[in-house]
Amino acid sequence: MLSPVDAGSPKDRFVTVFGRKPVLEALGDGDLRVDKVVLADTARGPAAREIIDAAAARGVPVERASPHRVKVLAGNGKQDQGVLADIIAPRMRRLSAALADPTPPATVLLLDGITTPANVGMILRTATAAGIDGIVVPRRGVASIDPLVVKASAGVAFHAPVLRCYTAEEAATDLRAAGYPLFALTGTARRTIFDADIPRRAAFVLGAETAGVSAEVDARVTTHLSIPMAGGVESLNVASAAAVLCFELVRRSR
Repeated sequence: MLSPVDAGSPKDRFVTVFGRKPVLEALGDGDLRVDKVVLADTARGPAAREIIDAAAARGVPVERASPHRVKVLAGNGKQDQGVLADIIAPRMRRLSAALADPTPPATVLLLDGITTPANVGMILRTATAAGIDGIVVPRRGVASIDPLVVKASAGVAFHAPVLRCYTAEEAATDLRAAGYPLFALTGTARRTIFDADIPRRAAFVLGAETAGVSAEVDARVTTHLSIPMAGGVESLNVASAAAVLCFELVRRSR
């Protein structure tokens, strides 16, 4: 049974960008579907007019809201500049919906406590390039998919197969309940990603930059795997480790 905790959120369908330049770039990109723009009711002058005109040219509605409301919706009180846009992410959906699908994703990455936007963005880009079927980005405990993540992904974040849930612990529970073995990358594991028996249908946990896999998720892990290191190097950056893992899975599939 899937977790009842995940009641859903607008963030399960949209990537929200904020700030004048990111919003104008989104409105100017004909490949992106912009659901709406939210502009602070105090925004006036040429900058506000440019955004309103760009939205009108695309047929995108502009909603006015208080500056505080814009900050809340953007989730960033320092860089929103009084404007945000909700971009429809065509491959983004709730994890629970993906697991209930008649053909659920075969390979899944689960991000656990990764808070650096650059790492999240690079993981989204790499995993999408490698054909990973789903990347679980929890709404809590992981960097939000915001302009910094979008920039690090070189725009791939808008089209990545992102699966949403509330926490990594919830995702681990639901994946195990759905029959996925849960592999975690850890530096001390004796078994490596190159010699492990990995079934076609599996989920892989990528832990936080310094703390690694959280205790709550680790309790649900079935197997720990490492990447062999040489030259006295203890570990790789989490985005680099994700790249090694993803393309080892590509190699196996071919």
